[in-house]
Amino acid sequence: MTLKDCKKEEKADREFQKRFKFEGNINVLTRMMVDPAVTERKGGGKNLPLRRGEILDVIQFTNQEQILCRNSRRRYGYVPRAVMLHL
Repeated sequence: MTLKDCKKEEKADREFQKRFKFEGNINVLTRMMVDPAVTERKGGGKNLPLRRGEILDVIQFTNQEQILCRNSRRRYGYVPRAVMLHL
């Protein structure tokens, strides 16, 4: 990883912490997969776009309906629990 990529990731992490009012270190709790049978959705606001079969890093279990996740492009957002499957 180059210095430029590292700084880009640090900036994305700072923006995430500010936008979602997340304090502390960003730790991945587990990885989960988006249900392959679900219809794909565009992200909007604080929601993460959903792609069938995508593997997401779970950052925080926020409530009974949503999970705070990060995708492979280092984008953060909420994902409905109903569409997530354990690996």
